[in-house]
Amino acid sequence: MSDEQQKRQVRVAMAQVDTRVGDLAGNAELVSRWTGRAAGAGAHLVVFPEMTLTGYPPEDLVLRESFARASEQALVDLAADLADQGLGGTAVVVGYLAHTEGSGPAPVDRTPTDDDSPGDANPRRGAPRNAAALLFGGEVVVRYYKRHLPNYGVFDEARYFVPGTELPVVRLHGIDVALTVCEDLWVEGGPCGVAGQAGVDLVVSPNASPYERAKDDLRLPLVRRRAAEARATIVYCNQVGGQDELVFDGGSLAVSPEGELLVRAPQFVEHLAVVDLTIDPFAVPERREGRIGPMTVTRHVISDTPVPAFAPQPAAIAEPLSDCEEVWRALVLGLRDFIDKNGMPSVVFGLSGGIDSAMVAALAVDALGADRVHGVALPSEYSSEHSLSDAADSAQRLGLHYSVIPIAPMVEAYRASVQLTGVAAENLQARVRGTLLMGLSNQHGHLLLATSNKSEVAVGYSTLYGDAAGGFAPLKDVPKTLVWELSRWRNARARELGETEPIPQNSIDKPPSAELAPGQQDSDSLPSYEELDAVVADYVDRDLGMAELLERGHDPEVVARVLRLVDTSEFKRRQSAPGTKISLKAFGRDRRLPITNRWRESLPSVREGAAR
Repeated sequence: MSDEQQKRQVRVAMAQVDTRVGDLAGNAELVSRWTGRAAGAGAHLVVFPEMTLTGYPPEDLVLRESFARASEQALVDLAADLADQGLGGTAVVVGYLAHTEGSGPAPVDRTPTDDDSPGDANPRRGAPRNAAALLFGGEVVVRYYKRHLPNYGVFDEARYFVPGTELPVVRLHGIDVALTVCEDLWVEGGPCGVAGQAGVDLVVSPNASPYERAKDDLRLPLVRRRAAEARATIVYCNQVGGQDELVFDGGSLAVSPEGELLVRAPQFVEHLAVVDLTIDPFAVPERREGRIGPMTVTRHVISDTPVPAFAPQPAAIAEPLSDCEEVWRALVLGLRDFIDKNGMPSVVFGLSGGIDSAMVAALAVDALGADRVHGVALPSEYSSEHSLSDAADSAQRLGLHYSVIPIAPMVEAYRASVQLTGVAAENLQARVRGTLLMGLSNQHGHLLLATSNKSEVAVGYSTLYGDAAGGFAPLKDVPKTLVWELSRWRNARARELGETEPIPQNSIDKPPSAELAPGQQDSDSLPSYEELDAVVADYVDRDLGMAELLERGHDPEVVARVLRLVDTSEFKRRQSAPGTKISLKAFGRDRRLPITNRWRESLPSVREGAAR
């Protein structure tokens, strides 16, 4: 037998789809539809993202046994439905929530049954699993339970799931396929290492890997390391879409054991990436099962017969996006999915003429279309003429709905009733604006967007129940300096496309101001945004202490001032709207500090400094 006759072929598709948490029926329909597309493209195996049927992350829905049971049933029904649609001959790997016997990490909310003891006040516990299954011929052939459960950053999987201990290997058309899930790839010596010792031809990895800046640069080297460890091609299928604060960027890929990038899907769009693999099963010297390291390898056979030979098609390798385009598209997708998945018809926000509201306007129009976007100018006695003209210019450039409601008479009515001075009087204007915008939101069904950026959120430079009011904050994780950079990029992109620049240049160029007092500028209350953002990045994103901040060259006075503002503003952030995460560490589920907290970073003594 020649070398060519020994080899096996298989066409694999990665369906990076946008799921909805809790929508079992809708997600199952999504799998059916994209499996049909994969079969139409001649795929023998199609891989879907992590927890496709339930959506990711399902959070405390995991603790409801009714939800887990419904997920299990949806999986079985999906296998049968695929066969009924004539798709049973296409192998499908799909993520779901499993619920096995045993004790889980947290009590499961369940409805008592006849098996419960009378008066049982502590219902039995179950073992929820982050699972993936391979479906074929109308059946659930194997189930894999995720081995490594991330419990850092935005992940709480150790709170919910029980880790798996088995690595199933399925022989499909004479090719041995091992299943893993997401975090399993990030661990050296994990399931990929076990697969390498067991002897497999292909490893498939459903993923729900949230986006953050430059994360895509980490994935390819990571998958290359795991492919070398597994001694097999790895197919990495990542989710796309927004889920509350998280956004998933796709970028699915496949890598050979030698580290060659075979295919890569584009970011931030649903996409079917197809790759033709030619595998020599005789290149694997030994195929083992049973206990290997921390896992037990099991082997299952669907078919030993290779598929008929076919001419391989060239696979598309999407080029990585620039940093600014990547961030912009993440913000657009995060906003769009938050609005659409929650059934909101439109959005409203205060359009002040400043750079933050101008950028929110551009993001909203890119995400939803101009007809679903409503900007409202709310000038006070301190609003400058250029604020109104810049707000009107922004609205005209974008074609959104625009109205003007002067607030000076309303603010004066408050002042006539209650004597407020200083900051309280300034914040009154912001709170009148917030109340009016919430009223318009209630009246017309718009979702109110807050326009505060990460720099302001960090130091509490926003008014509670004023400009901080809203149901979603698109810029919550975008520092002010990045707001300017993205705005310039978006205008440059428009020029490249021959379109109108969406953001007024004057909004970009003028000194930022809340305009709550005569001649007020942000620099009256804050360090320069370049200094502020650098300290916030090190203190918030990287968790550096005072001594480390000073070692990095930050000005001691600026550091002391910024840290005090950040630490005393936690109560504001706890009440703020969710916003799309793009950084290493975002405010919200990514960073959880107590509001009541006596710990404060202090300047190191001379002796401490010398010791370092």
